[in-house]
This record gives sequence, structure tokens and C-alpha cells, in this order.
Amino acid sequence: MTQPPPPHQPPQQPGYGYPQAPQQPNPYAQPAPPYGQPPNPYAQQPGYGYPQPSAPPYAQTGQPGGGRKGGGQAAIIVAAVVAVALLVAGGVWYASSGKDDGKKDDKSSSGGGTGGTGGSTANGEEKVPAHTASQLLFKVPVPQVDDTTVVAGSWLTDKAYVKSGVAEINGYDRDKGGKLWTIKLPGPVCTVSTHTTDDDRTAVVFQPRMPPKGRSEGCSQVAAIDLHAGRKLWTKSLGSGGRVMTFENVTVSANTVAAGGNYGGVAFDLSSGRKLWAPKPKDTCIDAGYGGGEKLVAVLKCGSFTDPQLHIQTIDPRSGQTISEYKLATGIEYAAVVSTNPLVVAADVGHSAGDGSEISDFFSIDNKTGKLITRISAPGKDYAAKCDAISELEHCTGVAVGNGRLYLPTEEHEGTKDYSRTNEIVAFDLATGKQNGQRADAGDGYTITPLRMDGGNVIAYKHPPYNKGGQIVSIDGGSFKETKLLENPAAGSVRDLEATLSPDYSEILYSQGRLYLAGRFADKPSSSASGEKVLALALGAGG
Repeated sequence: MTQPPPPHQPPQQPGYGYPQAPQQPNPYAQPAPPYGQPPNPYAQQPGYGYPQPSAPPYAQTGQPGGGRKGGGQAAIIVAAVVAVALLVAGGVWYASSGKDDGKKDDKSSSGGGTGGTGGSTANGEEKVPAHTASQLLFKVPVPQVDDTTVVAGSWLTDKAYVKSGVAEINGYDRDKGGKLWTIKLPGPVCTVSTHTTDDDRTAVVFQPRMPPKGRSEGCSQVAAIDLHAGRKLWTKSLGSGGRVMTFENVTVSANTVAAGGNYGGVAFDLSSGRKLWAPKPKDTCIDAGYGGGEKLVAVLKCGSFTDPQLHIQTIDPRSGQTISEYKLATGIEYAAVVSTNPLVVAADVGHSAGDGSEISDFFSIDNKTGKLITRISAPGKDYAAKCDAISELEHCTGVAVGNGRLYLPTEEHEGTKDYSRTNEIVAFDLATGKQNGQRADAGDGYTITPLRMDGGNVIAYKHPPYNKGGQIVSIDGGSFKETKLLENPAAGSVRDLEATLSPDYSEILYSQGRLYLAGRFADKPSSSASGEKVLALALGAGG
């Protein structure tokens, strides 16, 4: 079966739900001088749904609904302070720091690395089931579509497995697969937050209507979703005069929903939908996107459009006020937030990754001071983690962060048996940037991918060889000993379905003896394709 295209390689003719630039003009879409120099496109014409203000940049205003504090201030280049700015380019700490009121989450996030507290090697919550051999719980069929359609997004609550469909989000019974509820959307999902709050609320971005084939209506709608109750809390968009602001990523931190893209970033109160900040006419940098979870981190683009400089800011989720800032070297066009606490950012420096992963280096940053702790070289030819830094910004796969370490899978290489392939997970110290010698082998024919942290342990998925089923293992954060939690059937239809859901392009969730694998795209059926295709597959430990 043809695998869905990876996020960083969209179909040549994107279909329903695939993020695109809006069809109508947008103020930021016009040619413009460098971010730090007037005039700004906003100053030429009406902004996104609010009057043209005459107030100074949002660095000097702090009222709710205004621009984000700190963002403009970091980018304004004044001749008298250029020399000082150059001296502090490695990291700036702002006195206007805010408290850390983020919540622990990620119990139900789909893919990506998760934050953890350094030094902890506490046992996790995942225990070995009485029987580790799994059986099919249920499967969700692929929805019928006429074109490749984004169906990204999967989460777990105490009661439900939640999966995006075509212009809808569905909640299924975790064990039996019966549909618990459906949230209808007017258009396809574009992107979702992998983070949830403690009470199972999250956020999604979607199109305002169903688009014609091969087109997009613009990813302009932001909604808060209650995954426990199965209802949409509110929907918001910014626009005026036929122009809408579109978004390429969305995240949740504390009680804040933050969405960003090529035209800047906005934030809303998760409970009420009240606007917390949005672009202003005199903004000199744009919030390209955000990383959420325990803290909120903004990736700002400053400088010229052709030669930007990225600023990594830890910000207060309520006010948007800058707490700390680190500036990446000029020439780095995109960065992805792997973890917000501790703060780890991935980037492709000098387009050197060479494998489409968008990663050549990881940056470990002190999010209290904004200082670089260490830079970890992770060449694409050696390591298999991937980030969609160009658009979604915090959707990294094959990477986990915890215990003061960065856990990465190596690229596949020859195994000990004839014609076998395998790989390992290795650990880097976030303080020194060096490998600490820990190594977890996948075993001949398997390839291992870290999914998330479980306390001080790493939960990982082993993609199987042709004659085996996949496995879920827990890797002890101290000894690095592997413990098998689940093993899937080695033959039959379940094995065939698992083989179609590659970890590179799928959402993989594991919790309490239950494994859920799902695709991120739905494709039009092909006359040449053989075998069954599913949107999601649920497997569980035997009783």
C-alpha cells in the first residue's frame, strides 16, 4: 500500500484540509521590507478585524487583546543600541518575567517529544500487563474522500480514544470502539494541538467550509475542544475586509490557546475564547508559531523575509509577556519546539540535514535566562528523528525529552542476521551535549522509535519485521533495561494492517495496555491498491 505523504512533503495538489495560503490577499503576503524596518504591511491597510491603532508597538502596550509584550521590543533595531544588541545576541533575560503556571500534560498527546524534569528517574505509570500478547480491539475505516485529505489528530482520555475524521472529530470507546460522540466541523481539520489540559481540553485549526477539489479555503478557524464531553467550546477567527488570518500550528499551555503562522500569532483564553493578543500594525517581528505543554514558547521571525533571524522566547501564557529569549544564528529559516520544559529546539542549520528530517542540531536552552546550555549535533544521516519545522513547528516524531536527556533513534543499519535491518535509541545529556553511553537495541529486524516519557522511563514502539508483530517497550531511565509491555500478532490481518501504519507518518498512542495507531491523511481509493486500509487500529493486551 502506498504510504500517506509525510508532513514535510505534501501532495503536489493538496486536497481538503491541507494547509495552504489563503486565496484572497493578506496584508502580510505583500512584498515588504525587513521586519525591523517600516513600513509594515499592516500600516498600509486595515488589519485583522480591529481598527488601525496609533499606539506604539505592542512591546509598549500590555492590555488584554493587544499585541504580545516583548515580541516587538526584541526586534526593533535602533542605531544607538546595535552594538549592545550584538553583544547579547546569545541570550537576553527580560526583567518583565512571568510565573510558570503551565500544567503537566501529554498523557494523551499524539506523537512528539514531551517535557520532563531534569534528573528524575522515578518509575512511570505504565505497568506490565498480566498478558502482553495483544489482540484487536477495534478498527476505524478510512473515510471516503475524492482527494488526499488531512485527518490529523488523535488523543486519549480516561474514557475515549479521539480521532479526527473528515470535517469532524469522533470519540470512540477505548476498548470496544463504539462511537461515543461526534463534533461536526464546517471544513476539514488543518492541524491540532498535541497537548491537552488536565481536564482534557485541547485546540484545533480547520477550514471554514469544504473546499473544491485541489483547493483550500484557508486554515482560518481556531476552536477549543472538550475531549471529555465531546463538544466544541468556541470558534474564533480574525479578519476584515475579505482578508482572513490563517494558521499553520496551534498549541495549548495552561489556559491559553496559541496559534501561529506566516502572518503572525494570536492567543485566546481556553475557557472563554477571549482574545489575549494578536498582530498589531507596527509589529516588527511575527510569531511564526508556538510550543505548548508545561510552558509556552514562541518562535519569532525577525529581520528580512529572505534572511530572517529566529528568536526563541519563553512567554507568559496569559499576557504573552517575554520571560526569556535566545536568538538563533541568522540564516536558520525554521525551528521546531521539541520540548518546552526543559526547553529543547530543533533546527536544520545551513540545510545540512539532507534527509528531509528538518533536523541537523538540537539546542538545549535555559528558559529562565535565555542562555544556550549546549548544542547537540544530530546529522540526518545518523539519527532518525523528524520535525515538520516548516509549518506545524512542534510536531516532531521519534524524539523524547526527560531525565535531563534527549532520546533519539539512530538511522537503520544492517543487523547481525542476513538481510536484517535494525537501529537503537541513544541518550544525550542536555547539560553537556554528549552521549551518556546509554543504548537500547531494537533487535534484528525491528526499528525502535521513542514515543514519550513515562515518569523517568521512555515508552518506545518497535516496528516489526515481515514475520513479527510490533512491540511497545518501556526503557528504564536509569539502567536503560527494556521491558516489553505489549506484543502484537505476528501473522494475519492485524499484522497486515499494522504494517500499513509506519511510525514515520502515523500517530501512535500507548496507555495502560492499549495501543492506538492512526494515519494523518485519508486518500482516494486506488484501483491498483490491494488489501484493507484503516484510519485507526486499536490493539490491547489479552485478559
